[in-house]
Amino acid sequence: MNEVEEIKDLAKNIRMEVIKMVTSAKSGHPGGPLGLADIYAVLYKKIMNHDPKNPNWEKRDRLILSNGHVCAVRYAAMGLTGYFPKEELLTFRNINSRLQGHPSTRYMEGLESSSGSLGQGLSVSVGLALGARMKKEEHTIYTCISDGECGEGMTWEAAQSAVHYKLNNLIAFMDRNFIQIDGNTEEVMRLEPLGKKFETFGWNLIEADGHNIPDIISAFEKAKSIKEGPTLIVFKTVLGKGVSYMENQAKWHGTPPSAEQEAEALKELVHS
Repeated sequence: MNEVEEIKDLAKNIRMEVIKMVTSAKSGHPGGPLGLADIYAVLYKKIMNHDPKNPNWEKRDRLILSNGHVCAVRYAAMGLTGYFPKEELLTFRNINSRLQGHPSTRYMEGLESSSGSLGQGLSVSVGLALGARMKKEEHTIYTCISDGECGEGMTWEAAQSAVHYKLNNLIAFMDRNFIQIDGNTEEVMRLEPLGKKFETFGWNLIEADGHNIPDIISAFEKAKSIKEGPTLIVFKTVLGKGVSYMENQAKWHGTPPSAEQEAEALKELVHS
């Protein structure tokens, strides 16, 4: 199996674990994690400098999850790459679990920030990137942001600061699926031309297919090669990707499947 096929296989397994986790918890957000599975498979398998056996390794790259409600994709990626036993994924959202419904540094190593309220991740990342520069550390700050949270002013204050300080150690990537909990992003609060707005602020802009593994790898590698200022990758994604009855349906932003729907989704994914 070549590298691309290995990453595709990891992405499929991430999707299957996400479905199991959210169904078992009877709560959570399946749509976003399914749409991000290919990107997270690339990050954990190919792009990020990290060590599952040493989560607090000083030279690790940092990954900030601004849209914390999609954390099932990150937990699944971590569980499948050796951070903890895969079986622990089924404790998702249990009261005593490390795998809370929004990530928390209080409960788990290998996380760089706690998240809940949307719009804060890019600001956290600017601080981490500045701190790394001051300490002459060479790791990269990767930041996962959603399109919907770009309706919040704090995101744009952080975007402006990143350019002002010329943070070339900051790579943000956006889950651009055009869907938030209340429906289409352009109907809730028009965001387009979203990538161009960042570019006008002074960000380097890369656009890519968030479900094409070679494209995802190429986008991250290009971003890493840029030495002038911060970079944003806008990944075009499909909410609920891989489960036909969930795809592009705002309902599945935050609705767990029933046992019957779980079985249908897993059957579809295993044959994908």
